[in-house]
Formats: sequence, structure tokens, C-alpha cells
Amino acid sequence: MKRKAARFLQIAIPLGLGIFLTWYIYNRFSPEQLAEVKFYFAEADYLMVVLAVTLSILSHVIRAYRWNFMLEPLGYKPDLANNFMAVSVAYLMNIFIPKSGEVSRAVVLQKYEKVPFDKGFGTIISERVVDLLFLMGFTALALSLKFEELQSYLQENGLIDKAVLVLIILAFCSVVGFLTLRYIKGGILGKIVGFLSGLKDGLLSILKMKKKWNFVLQSCVIWALYLLSFYVSTKALDITASISWSTLVVTFVVGSFTFAFTNSGFGTYPAVVAGILFLFGVPETVGTAFGWIVWTANIASLVLFGLISLIVLPIYNRDRD
Repeated sequence: MKRKAARFLQIAIPLGLGIFLTWYIYNRFSPEQLAEVKFYFAEADYLMVVLAVTLSILSHVIRAYRWNFMLEPLGYKPDLANNFMAVSVAYLMNIFIPKSGEVSRAVVLQKYEKVPFDKGFGTIISERVVDLLFLMGFTALALSLKFEELQSYLQENGLIDKAVLVLIILAFCSVVGFLTLRYIKGGILGKIVGFLSGLKDGLLSILKMKKKWNFVLQSCVIWALYLLSFYVSTKALDITASISWSTLVVTFVVGSFTFAFTNSGFGTYPAVVAGILFLFGVPETVGTAFGWIVWTANIASLVLFGLISLIVLPIYNRDRD
């Protein structure tokens, strides 16, 4: 019963947060502002949106291709089409049930390529370590590009002292947490230690990989496509088309973090993107329209390819041993 309740809350809380943010922003806008948002939706260059989505899908193909670099040392070389469809199903599942994509991806590979679940899942966790490292790198880049502007904003609004205090508290908690986990092996903390150990093993497995430089290159291409896709998306509206490179990178990075809070960024992505763009001089109505256009287009493509994959997988593998 407790497990079911926890699972329900895991789905309901992020979804509820997304719905609340959407409702809150909608009700904050005046009728004139809502009319502006609708205008920007109507005036958007959807050819640019389609091109951006195409680049995003291409990154998923490369992710499927890169997966084999991790599976081959384990003695498996799945079909690229099955890899891609497994990735597509994973993205689809994450939209409706947060954090379920990794499991479903490993299940698909086990069913159609006979890759043991634990081995397939282990490679996916290792992938996530790499993704986290790239996101951290982009975060550092974003902070360096906009450091002076962010510092000035914090000072003008009297927030810099609070920000420093928060950072100190976080650093202290991190040290205490690390020392605690270092000496506790049982219970829920033991599971956390095990999880962190798994992340370490995943990173080490990448370093020991025979084709690790190919893997690193493919990882760079994936993240370059993510950024390029976002860049092309900004060309859909005249106002966002002229934003600076530094603003683009910051918006891309902060927007990426929202996917951890609600179902694939539902509600949070458009709100956060609009907020960041507004901070750097883009009208809130423009940022809101842009955020929803980008999010809706990408989610629609994930749903489409995910559903197609669910249908095609059994047909494609019907005659395989």
C-alpha cells in the first residue's frame, strides 16, 4: 500500500506542479497579454520549429548508435533500429511516468535483443552520468557568460547576500551529507551509497571502454545537436531570433533542468524559459509563447515516435530469433 501511495505521489506531484504553474501564469496575464501570446503562436515560423525538432530526433538516433559502444564490451550488439525504438519508448514513458524511461528502455532491449536487464540498465545509468557531466559543463559555461549581469541583478535586488548564504548552507550540507554517507552502510542511506557507487562504476566503465573516444565524440555531437536545436527554435519568432549567444546558452541550460521537476518539463519549461528571457530583455508574452511552442513541438514528436515504436517493435522483430 505504501509503495502504491508513493508511486501515486511520484506521478501526481510533478503533474500537479505543472498544472498549477500553467494556471498561475494564465491567470496572471491580462486579456491583452493573452492576445499577444496567441498572436506570437500564430506568427511563428513553424518551418524552423520542424527543423529544430528534426535535429532533436537526430540526437536520439545518435544516442541509439552510441549505446552500442557500451553494449559491445558486454558481448551484445543490438540492431540500431531496436536501439532507437527503445530510446523513443523511454522518452514516451517519461512524459507520463517520471523516471520510468530508463527501466522501460532496458525492458525493451531485454525483450527484443536478449540483453539482460541489469546489464542494459547499467549502461543507461552510465549514460546518465555522461549527460550530467555535459550539463554541468554547460552550466559552468552559462555562468561564466552571464556572471557580471547576474551579479548586477542580484545586487540591485538585494539578493546577493542571500545567494551567498544559500551557497554556504548547501556546501555545509553537502560536506555533512558526504561524511554521513561515508560511514553508514545500512538502510536508506546505504541504498544512496550504493547508488552513488553505481554512478562511479558507470563512469569508470566509460574510461575503460575500448572505443571511449568514439563514445565521447558521439556524446559531444548529441549535446551539440541539443543546443543547435534550441538555437534553430529561437528563429521561429522575430524577437527571440535576435537574442545573444550568451542568453541562448543560459536559457538552454536552465530550461534543461526543468525536466527533472515535472513530467518532461510540463508547465515548468515554458515558465522558466519565459522568466530567463524576460530577465534579459525579452517581453514575458514572447517568452511564454516561445517556451510553449518549443515544449509542445518536442513533446509531440516524442509522443509520435514513441507510439510508432510501440507499434513497430513487435512487427519489426516478428521473424527474429
